[in-house]
Amino acid sequence: MSLDPQTKMLLDYLASLGTPPLETLTPELARKAFQLPKGEIEPVGNVEDRTIPRPEGDIPIRVYYPKEVQTNFPALVYFHGGGWVVGNLETHDNICRALTNLANCVTISVDYRLAPEHKFPAAVYDCYAAVEYVSANPEEFQVDPARIAVGGDSAGGNLAAVISNLAKDKQKPAICFQLLLYPATNIWGEPTQSMLQNAEGYFLTQGTMEWFLNCYSNGEEEDKNNPLLAPILYEKFTGLPPALVITAEYDPLRDEGELYARKLQEAGVKAELVRYDGTIHGFMSMASVIALGKAALEKSGQALKEVFYQTKSPI
Repeated sequence: MSLDPQTKMLLDYLASLGTPPLETLTPELARKAFQLPKGEIEPVGNVEDRTIPRPEGDIPIRVYYPKEVQTNFPALVYFHGGGWVVGNLETHDNICRALTNLANCVTISVDYRLAPEHKFPAAVYDCYAAVEYVSANPEEFQVDPARIAVGGDSAGGNLAAVISNLAKDKQKPAICFQLLLYPATNIWGEPTQSMLQNAEGYFLTQGTMEWFLNCYSNGEEEDKNNPLLAPILYEKFTGLPPALVITAEYDPLRDEGELYARKLQEAGVKAELVRYDGTIHGFMSMASVIALGKAALEKSGQALKEVFYQTKSPI
């Protein structure tokens, strides 16, 4: 279908700014240039900036608590997008606030180390360590260790899928659900139809994705066969937690996200795939100006709430 009018308006606005492509900038400048429309700050019960201790260095996290008073909440450990190079706790604050309220859960946003200063698998190690710590220390976060989900968008969706597989292989920690928002899953494969069709002009470009990958990977041949980098390469998808996979029509990553969802389904994993037509990569971070983003956030919150509380949401 044609571009959603709100999405087109945003793309026109971004084009008018004349911001150079991220791949033409240094990582430091790219991080400063990576700005997403946030809108009003959605209130939650409480927000705490904390750290998870590690011998290799503490991992910064931001913990969002719902307005409801409990001592045994379900938890979503969230990994932000940004190609493993840009993005931080601030850029995805709006998503985390929305999911906290919609799913009535504690959301723990992980500020994992970024490339190219910290190449693969640093981000994987940080994200796995964060989930493992939350699971081992639930009382610190007022959460139920039997109800811990992982989620993320774009590169964060890649990390959520990788952590789900890694936890299955290691048989810990227990993960009850994976929320994969337009995830990067097949980054070494041949360009998909959606990558070629949407290579330019739709916010995320093929050139930017290639730059992200070059920053994140070590440039070694063995990386191309490593499922910790491209989770589509896992041989067995059985036994993974249920998933919601969200994609966007005008997203270069659309086809690989949908292929991953189908592989989960073929392996018997309960995986729901929802494509939002007419919109672009990152649209859920732009929910303040793109109504489809708000709808996708509500869908995500509904899916989490159904798993967390084993009830059907009226949304």
